[in-house]
Amino acid sequence: MIWNIEQGLKLTSEQIGAAELKRTQLFDRVHQFFNRYDFLLLPVSQVPPFPVGQHWVTEIDGQKMADYLEWMKSCYLITATGHPAISVPCGFTPEGLPVGVQIVGRYRDDIGVLQLAYAFQQATGFWKQAPPIAA
Repeated sequence: MIWNIEQGLKLTSEQIGAAELKRTQLFDRVHQFFNRYDFLLLPVSQVPPFPVGQHWVTEIDGQKMADYLEWMKSCYLITATGHPAISVPCGFTPEGLPVGVQIVGRYRDDIGVLQLAYAFQQATGFWKQAPPIAA
């Protein structure tokens, strides 16, 4: 985290402005998606839970992760769009590890996202189940 802060302090105003322009373009692309669709559902992360002693995932399917954040790209990219999102339990791996689904909605439709998350939880009941390793 210290490294991230140090890198941020090195940024010039031009670099920050360019990054903000790209973020705005990303927002617009996702906003256009929601002109056609009500919600976007995707994995919370690219990997199931890993051992507590492991600091982060360094590789996924032979692809090296550049840093400690890359393994959770599906979460931080959605956050950068500015659209509301929630993660809910959606099942277990064959080994019994919990996995989640991320529900993303239209800009400022937090209520719609919460309603779909609630409906999903009521329909599936996964939130009531503890992983076998925790039971």
